[in-house]
Order: sequence, then structure tokens, then C-alpha cells
Amino acid sequence: MDALIGKHHPLTAGITLEILCTADAADVSPFANVPLRLLPSAPGHLWEQFILPRYVRGGLLSLCNAGPLETKKQIVCIHDANTRLVPESYGFAFRTAYRVLHPLLAQRAAHIVTVSLFSQRTIARFGIAPTDEIEVIHNGYEHVLRWNADQSLLKQADLPNSFVLLVGSRAPHKNIAIIYSIAAELARRGIHILITGGVDASVYARERDGQLPANVRHLGRVDDNDLAFLYRRALCLVLPSLTEGFGLSALEAMALGCPVVSSDAGSLPEVCGRAALYAPPHNGSAWLAAIEQIAAEPLLRERLAAEGRKRLEAFSWRRGAEQYLELMFALDHDSGKRRQRGRQTARNA
Repeated sequence: MDALIGKHHPLTAGITLEILCTADAADVSPFANVPLRLLPSAPGHLWEQFILPRYVRGGLLSLCNAGPLETKKQIVCIHDANTRLVPESYGFAFRTAYRVLHPLLAQRAAHIVTVSLFSQRTIARFGIAPTDEIEVIHNGYEHVLRWNADQSLLKQADLPNSFVLLVGSRAPHKNIAIIYSIAAELARRGIHILITGGVDASVYARERDGQLPANVRHLGRVDDNDLAFLYRRALCLVLPSLTEGFGLSALEAMALGCPVVSSDAGSLPEVCGRAALYAPPHNGSAWLAAIEQIAAEPLLRERLAAEGRKRLEAFSWRRGAEQYLELMFALDHDSGKRRQRGRQTARNA
């Protein structure tokens, strides 16, 4: 949106955007055309529900699963219904807050958005909002074009030559255990497993690790340049999730030419299309066979990488920004009345 304002895109005519954030945030906007406005601070949902709405001058765009119930002129993106699909992955307070907030937001906000057709269906299935009142605006890939693998500090690290990459938190629904279960077989084939990401204990239920196989290495949180380096070096990205609302790491891998082996669950087939090999999330033999196939067939890796590049055409942050701007324009010109959006959803499909 910032870039579109700078280019005087027609959808930005007459619109003024600002980011409302807590007083302890950076005091200089990272954007060229969107300023920051610093508000008094408070913890989490207290800030969102009781401080934020007092400072909203026009409408509000809430992109992170929740928003203030008081603000009706609001567009809310609910990324998934994972707290209901896999409650064991989340702490009690977190999942309770979402179970209360989501239905109330769907009743009060002008527009509800989600990031995939799968999430649209599951949000409707749990009665949060009807399908035709949930807009689908996909995530995009262009952010990876700013990453620079050559600046990664991992270039000096002692990393194995052959490894599969797993990106994400260690929450139970990420299903890392299925990859642990085939680690010994992968080790016999000289293949290591590198895992990036941390755990936010306030959100995710705690995972109890046993003794990790010798060829498994947790790298913890890494920066964007490190991720670019890992995607480019990996034999493949493995995504064994029990469910995903979108699966952004798959899109990042495709943008950087990394083949994907994905679970056939959640939104992942919708995102990956023909650009991945698929395995059931609980079938370790199928995961082992898919990884072996990629390791043994260079032409398959090339085909998957090529399919991944084609797949990017369906996903764009710019297109998403334009779709949000269209909703914002409608919100300013239809007195906040929610539109019926079946035609728009069909177009996104």
C-alpha cells in the first residue's frame, strides 16, 4: 500500500493511511508514505480493545487475527481457525480469547477477510461468519526478493551438505514429530534435518522434546538473509503440518527455487498446486519416499522449482493491497454495510 500511494495508484486517491502502534514501538516509520502514530501502551488485548479504538479517526484495518470490538468501521483479517482445529497447539488463555473475539468481530466488523479458501471454509464451518461474507485475499511472495543469501552469516557456519529444511514454530500442529520419526532413515542416506523458528510460550502449548536424533539440528530464530541461504541450499522444504491457514514458507521456498514436500492437509494443496510432492501428515514412509525421490532425481527438483515459479503468479502482495484498498473504498462509500461477496470469492478461486 505504501508503494501504491507513492505511485499515485488510482485506488489510493483521497486516502490517508497511518499506523497506530504502542509508544514503545520505533518512532520512525519504515515507510515512505505511511506515518506512525504512537499511542499509550498496555498489554496485548487490553491495548487492542480499550486504547486503540479511542484513537481511530476513520476506518480501521486490522491484519492480525483480532481487532477492537468497539470499532464497527473495520476490516479484520482472520488468518485461520486453528485454535478450533488444533486447540492442543495453543495455550488456554490464547485460544479462549480467540474463541470469544472471532464470532463477535464477525458480527460487528464491516468486512471479514481471510487468506485462503480453506480458511474461508473452516471459519464458516465453525459458525464465525457465513462463507459469502468472508473475502479471500491471499498472501504474497515479493518480500523474499529483498533477501540476500550472500549476506547470511550461515555461510560461515558448519552446515551439512545435504539437508531438508523445516521452517516454523514447534507447536504440535506443525507435526515435526513425523520428521523426527524418519530421521534415522534419512541419516543412513546422508541427509540431515535443519529446523528454524522459536516458540512463543504465551501462544503455543509447550512441546516436550526427547533426545533428538543426531542428524537433527535446531537453528532457532534466523533472519531473512539466513532464510534465503537455507532455502537455496536445501534439498527441499518439508511442511508436515496437520493444518495451515496459508503456509507462507511454501510460497517463500517456491520463490527461491526450493522444492517442496508438503502435507496434503489444510490450505497447503491450494497454495502449492503442482509445485510440490505430497504426503499424508501421519505416514512416515510416504515422507521418506518423497524426500528420497527428490534426492535421487535432479530433474524432478528442477521440475518442481519451475512449477513453483509459475505458481507465484497466483499470489501477490500488490494484488492483495489493491483488494484491501477496494474494500476500504467500499467501506467509505456504502455507509459500512457489508456487501455480499460471492462474486469476488469466485474470482479469487
